[in-house]
Amino acid sequence: MNVKDLVEKFNLEVVAGPSLDKEIDGVYVGDLLSNVMARASQDNLWLTVQGHQNVVAVALLVDLSAVILVEDFEYDEAAVKKACQKGVNLLRTKRKAYKLACSLCESNI
Repeated sequence: MNVKDLVEKFNLEVVAGPSLDKEIDGVYVGDLLSNVMARASQDNLWLTVQGHQNVVAVALLVDLSAVILVEDFEYDEAAVKKACQKGVNLLRTKRKAYKLACSLCESNI
């Protein structure tokens, strides 16, 4: 599944979507940036409550397919600008991380 299909299937808001054709391979859930850098894998989705520009830097470093901000949190303006410049997909949802992770698992993501 690619990010565009994910957005449609799970009714996610696209905050920055320069690379929606990127393929998804797994999910990482967490908010500690150092853990994401050490444990997330290339092409993973990242579910988090953090919306600052360091999230974009970590997504670039790990080469994630998208960041999904959960629980209706907002991205900082600087993060959105950087994501658009660097080609990082930023998505958003009102759902809790656990509920979204369960739905992603049920869809074999």
